Amino acid sequence: MNQFNGLGLHLGNLSRLSHAKTRSISPENFNGEKGKAGMATTGTGANAARDLGQGWKVSPSVRIEPGEVFTIADIEGPGAIQQIWMTPAGVWRHSIIRFYWDGEETPSVECPVGDFFACGWQKYAHVNSLAVCVNPGSAFNCYWEMPFRKHCRITMTNIGTEPFGLYYQVNYTLTDVPEDAAYFHAQFRRTNPLPYKEDYTIVEGIQGQGQFVGLYMAWGVNNNGWWGEGEIKFFMDGDTDYPTICGTGTEDYFCGSYDFDVKGKTQFGVETLEYQEFSTPYAGLPQVIRGDGHYQVQQRFGMYRWHVMDPIRFENDLRVTIQALGWRSGGRYLPLQDDIASVAFWYQAEPHTPFPTLPNRDSLEII
Repeated sequence: MNQFNGLGLHLGNLSRLSHAKTRSISPENFNGEKGKAGMATTGTGANAARDLGQGWKVSPSVRIEPGEVFTIADIEGPGAIQQIWMTPAGVWRHSIIRFYWDGEETPSVECPVGDFFACGWQKYAHVNSLAVCVNPGSAFNCYWEMPFRKHCRITMTNIGTEPFGLYYQVNYTLTDVPEDAAYFHAQFRRTNPLPYKEDYTIVEGIQGQGQFVGLYMAWGVNNNGWWGEGEIKFFMDGDTDYPTICGTGTEDYFCGSYDFDVKGKTQFGVETLEYQEFSTPYAGLPQVIRGDGHYQVQQRFGMYRWHVMDPIRFENDLRVTIQALGWRSGGRYLPLQDDIASVAFWYQAEPHTPFPTLPNRDSLEII
């Protein structure tokens, strides 16, 4: 990849000149046109700006009605999405974001918006990573590079029963795209509950050449005790019964250890164990929902692992699974039946195989 064409910028080449054109889409410039931002005379801020008029934050957001498919971005290429910021005010699991590259009919990205931004439980958690940041109070930021050669379309669908407001900004570059640049993909799945002694499928059916670059998981535990003994497995390029890559435990894959626990002591000197949230550039457990002891009793966890420095490359096909495994009496493993949702992130050459049908509204709901 030509590092000076506007793609793949980093601190080492930020000083180099480029003919790439920077553009930005928001409710103040729906089409990202040059010299045409901040011109709105109608919008969600029109009443607040009534004494000031055009140019004074007249259109900072949009309202998306139930059942509406709102087009966030419609861009003629070649170019690349470089950063996305948004704050959706509705039910995150009922707000579905989709990306379509080069006029394809089936999306390359299809996810509930919260899960796409590593925040799957409809509750804020601070995420401080290279690929995704979630900042106070519900600011979703994505830094995955997303090249396209002919066209990019991004939509948000409200499958809920109430309208919601959306503030957003899509920052992109118009520039040549190298021949070996692959397309960004992200796929959501949820199984609730996981059938007994069955592995959870993170993704399967990927065909073509590419690299797996990340995983977010929203894990709801339906048992007492530790829940993360399961191994993640990457079946690639013809693997059948046994994979090429096998992890050693769930918390190990997410770059933690020993149940994500830290030891502490109470004021009476009694030793305790407690889950410890953490968020780093490449991996984290940013969200631990411990329950309130009344109605909100289930423990829930949000975890991410970005393969930025160690992409998992495949030539022909890829399938990824993970076990849900705890402990039973006698020091024996216990296959768990948990509420597990995930988003797999990868790059590949198009065309991609169609995704499984997204679960319906009731099956997506967090209860």
